[in-house]
Amino acid sequence: MDTVAAPYGHRTKIVTLTMNPALDITTSAEQVRPTDKIRCQGARYDPGGGGINVARVARVLGAPAVAVFPVGGQAGDMLTNLLAEEGVPFHGVNIAGITRESFTVNEESTGQQYRFVLPGPRLSFAERAQCVHDLRYIAKSAQFVVASGSLPVGVPNDFYQCVADVCRDIGARLILDTSGTGLQHVTSGVFLLKPSVRELRECVRRELTAEQDQIDAARELIQRGFTENVVVSVGAEGALLVTRQDSQRFPAIHMRSGSGVGAGDAMVAAITVGLTRGWPLAKSVRYGIAAGAAMLMTPGTAVCNRGDVERIFDLVAAPADLDATCP
Repeated sequence: MDTVAAPYGHRTKIVTLTMNPALDITTSAEQVRPTDKIRCQGARYDPGGGGINVARVARVLGAPAVAVFPVGGQAGDMLTNLLAEEGVPFHGVNIAGITRESFTVNEESTGQQYRFVLPGPRLSFAERAQCVHDLRYIAKSAQFVVASGSLPVGVPNDFYQCVADVCRDIGARLILDTSGTGLQHVTSGVFLLKPSVRELRECVRRELTAEQDQIDAARELIQRGFTENVVVSVGAEGALLVTRQDSQRFPAIHMRSGSGVGAGDAMVAAITVGLTRGWPLAKSVRYGIAAGAAMLMTPGTAVCNRGDVERIFDLVAAPADLDATCP
């Protein structure tokens, strides 16, 4: 299934792939307690999943991206209807299973957030093969493919390596944001990897307590041929950009407390949009930090506002060149 306005072919600069999309439901309650009925406020529904969130933010930033994902059941119908209402181009691959739901409850009395994430449907061999086939066709003239999110049941651990091989064949640059076994079984073909410190630690299988440890681990992946560049999210410390030649630290923008859901996806979206504009990677990462910060100003998994992103972008400090002080 496609939206009518899906900009395929030469007009498509960004295509995203989400193998485990979700219908995101966000609500609030005064207090969350075990065994009691929790009386919630009104619910907010948003289309979700890594690559879908990337496509939603990219559209807001003026770079429409086609979102490719498997979809099924009533939850899947609602997800695609919400994307159509937002004007996000998409291509859904029909599956027999039901698209998962994710449920977030904000506790008003404490400000804490509770997130419940279901595993998602099992995909058959034919269904996942169709996803790869359709991705190859839709992204054949794209500059970037963003593969983001977890792998559902039935998808082999090396699936993202298959995606990397497709991107190599069609001449698109792959930006990868995933975790667990899906990340650990990739060996080559990634243009930009965006792990957290925990995910980077899983890749190299050792502790990364110091900043230099994190830089060394990222460069190890580059030297292995896994990826050309690494952007490491380090939470309140901001982000690290590591390339074969150098490494830079980007300070975080401290915002008032808010929902952090989708902040990492917004960061990836803005980095990708910056690259399609011909910006250097360092400037694109600054834009990504601004978009991630802007997500803290939105309810639930609502997308950020472009005006907020541009305003915060002007506040993001220039990165520190770490290699100038490192041996």
